[in-house]
Amino acid sequence: MPRRGFWFTVTVKDGERAFLTSNGCFKRLLGPGRYTTFDPRFRLAAEVVKVARAEITPERAFQFQRTHPKLAAEHFEIVQAGPTQVGLVTIDGDPKHLIPPNTTRVFWKTLTKVDVEMVDTTEMRIQKRHLDIMDLARTTTAMQATVEAHEAGLLIVDGKLTERLAPGRYAYWTVGRTVRVEKVDLRPQPLEVTAQEILTKDRVALRVTLTAFYKVTDPELAATATGDLANTLYRLVQFAIREAVATRTLDDILAARDTIDQEVRAYVEGRIKTLGAEVGEIGVKDVILPGDVRDLLNKVVEAERTAKANLIRRQEETAATRSLLNTAKLMENNPLLLRLKELEALEKLVEKVGRIDLHTGASAGGFDALLSKLYSISGELVPSKPEGES
Repeated sequence: MPRRGFWFTVTVKDGERAFLTSNGCFKRLLGPGRYTTFDPRFRLAAEVVKVARAEITPERAFQFQRTHPKLAAEHFEIVQAGPTQVGLVTIDGDPKHLIPPNTTRVFWKTLTKVDVEMVDTTEMRIQKRHLDIMDLARTTTAMQATVEAHEAGLLIVDGKLTERLAPGRYAYWTVGRTVRVEKVDLRPQPLEVTAQEILTKDRVALRVTLTAFYKVTDPELAATATGDLANTLYRLVQFAIREAVATRTLDDILAARDTIDQEVRAYVEGRIKTLGAEVGEIGVKDVILPGDVRDLLNKVVEAERTAKANLIRRQEETAATRSLLNTAKLMENNPLLLRLKELEALEKLVEKVGRIDLHTGASAGGFDALLSKLYSISGELVPSKPEGES
């Protein structure tokens, strides 16, 4: 502290206090102001400290509590948390500190209103009024978890499943215990079983890809029966599809995919119930053949299509021949029908030409007359003159 000769001077500001000592022994606590006193032997000293929203070391506070109990009770708020306690400290109405178990802290209450609430942590669940004023992210004495609407929460204390939690917000004291909340999704989940190579009964190597949907029905059983439900289901589907494929030939597999789906589902469904889940749908997405087998099957399909086309063409030719034979039989016994067919052929011929020259002899008059009477030709019909006529 500044001195002027034998004069000792100390200045204490608002928000501060000063410990005045003489030869190292505490004399008094100085409030705000300026103090000057004659000190020819240089015995006095002063330590200025801040007291607004401030702390003092527990050792020093306890010393004052023993030597000057009235001063300690007036100026210090001592917070001591036991083995199963935590202290909630509010300063001027503002939650500020969470005192963990087996911890002591001392706060100045000279200029600050300090409120302390000791909480017994043997009751594991944290009350909502405490939760609203705590910053759990900055403490290791508590944990919190939020269970969503599509989830089920499993409360596990010291490795033991103790309770199933409905959707909501939860917080627990972790003093003297290990607490965690496992969340289980209750919505249907897809599972892709990637391609795996399997030998069929006739020694053809296939790769089969499946899709399965499953849903947890018993969260407690699902959490205790297996460490990884999705991985367990994946293995079950693999075993089921191997058994279904290995007992069939390639032709049977390609022709009976629906049957294989049903067999795989029955195999998996009977085993997954013991794991707290159920299977929705299981289906074969892809059956991937080796390159040489795929080429061979393409050739077989092409040959089958070609044979089918040839069969259809032969059937059409046979039908046409049969129709022609029936027509010939009718014309054989019916001269008039034969004549009509001749005229029909002539009509089709005339439709394609604009001029027809008929070369007829003397004996052709009868045919010309027949044409004139039975058929009228559109276009220009010019009969040729007999040879020798001018």
